[in-house]
Order: sequence, then C-alpha cells, then structure tokens
Amino acid sequence: MAVTVKECLELQLLEVEMLLSMFPKRGEIRLDEDAVPSIQRYLRNADGALPPQLEYCIALDVGEAKVKVELQVLLPHMYPQVAPQLFARSDALHRQQQLQLNTHLTSHISSLDSGDLRICEAVQWVKDNSLPYLENSKISSECASKEARVKETLHRMWIYSHHIYRQELRKKIFDSAKKLNLTGFCLTGKPGVICVEGLQENCEEFWHVIRYPNWKHISCKHVDNIETEGSIDNLRLFHGFEDLQFQAHGSYGLRNDYHMDLGQFLEFLKQHQSGHIFQILFGFEGKFSD
Repeated sequence: MAVTVKECLELQLLEVEMLLSMFPKRGEIRLDEDAVPSIQRYLRNADGALPPQLEYCIALDVGEAKVKVELQVLLPHMYPQVAPQLFARSDALHRQQQLQLNTHLTSHISSLDSGDLRICEAVQWVKDNSLPYLENSKISSECASKEARVKETLHRMWIYSHHIYRQELRKKIFDSAKKLNLTGFCLTGKPGVICVEGLQENCEEFWHVIRYPNWKHISCKHVDNIETEGSIDNLRLFHGFEDLQFQAHGSYGLRNDYHMDLGQFLEFLKQHQSGHIFQILFGFEGKFSD
C-alpha cells in the first residue's frame, strides 16, 4: 500500500516533537514559528495546497571542547520515504573538511532504510564522527599559519644616485613609497641615496617606477633579504619614509649643485644599525662630522 504525503507529514511532526524534547534549551533548535502550524493546517484539510517543506537547524556540541556544529535539515514532503537533505557546518571547519564531513554524512544516511525516521540518527552520527574532521581542520590551519610565517621576508634596497634635486622626482619617490607601504629614507642633494624596505614585490615595483623612463645615474648598490617567522614590521629599521635634510657644502647657484655632509649621514646610518652600508655606497670608510 502506497504511503501518502499526509502520512509522511504526520511522521515529520512526530520526529520534530521528539527532537524538541531532546533539545529543550532555547536556541538548540531553530524552527520557523509557522512551520509546524502550516503542516497542522494541511493535515486538518488535505484538499489545500501543500505546506512549505519542513526546515530547521540543530545546534550540537561536539567533543570535550564543545565545538559548535550546526546540522541544517530540509525535509521533502515525502520524507521519510525519501532521504532528507542534510548539511553540517561549523566555523571551526575549513571548506575541505566540511565537504568531507557532509559527503560521509550523506553516504551514511542514504544507507539507512527508507521509511525510517533518520534525523535522530543523523544527529548522533554528527556527534560521534565530527571530531576527526575538526582536529584535521585545526592541524591544517596550524600548518598553513606556520608556512605563512616562514615565508615572511623583509626586502631592503640601498639605492645610490649621482644626485637628487628635482622636486617632481622627489615627489615621485615619496608618493611611490607611501603607496607601496615602504619605509626608509631619501637623501636629497649630491650624492643622492634612497633606502626602501618592505615586501619584495613592493620594493621591486618602487625600483621600476623611479628608474624609468630616463633616470640614468642611479644603481641599486645592495639588497638585504631577512626571513622571519613573525611580521616583517618587526625587522624594519625605519618607522616611516624620511626626508633627510643635512647641512650642505658648496654653492647654491642656479643648479643647486651642493654636496651633503656625509659625516652626518654616517651618524644617521649608525643610529639605524646600518653603518656598514656607508662603504658599500661610496667605496670608502666614512668619518663622523665634527
């Protein structure tokens, strides 16, 4: 004898009553307030339109840590003669672990006999079987986090130019450093020196932007690459991008052809743990300014 929709809906209401007695606390089962009454109205008058499919969510505590896993339930009108639609989700699960959990949940529920109420069985299965997926998700997260930390590298470029005078060029240097989140400094005058530090791709983009199209008297003298398990910000020698202004020697004529006081510059480098760079930039050891 064929089972009718009315009989299936009666069984669905019976199962909901069982679940509400199992999860009496507020919020453990989320169910639309009109879901059950709409089915009850249909059962009193089966000649009307079918009610909306019964849909609810059960909040479960899994393991000793009581990790929250939600079981979302959608019941076709002919459930339990046909399989329910179930989906388990948790903020503690990565997408891959959540996919695996639901694949195995669906396989288990589909193996049960049609006609049997299966939501209580699904609840118990999720409670008994979610923990390995949660642990694998935690391990994956820790490995990904560790991998990300290992790959954090600070890139620092020391750039030398015959001179840096033009205002439009200086504006280009400072605008690019700010845009690319680079710290360091620009020493204006003759010679000109630039230091930028940050992510490698940002430093290389800065180098490309300021060199082209026609800056000929410029070269990158030295590069530092420092790997860290933490943030590269902890390795920065400079807090911002500084405009270095030192006492100048020479003429302030039409070309502003003046030499910066390299003794003051050496002091600045030593204050930022970079005194060794002076010889790399200029080819001789520096002396402090009087």
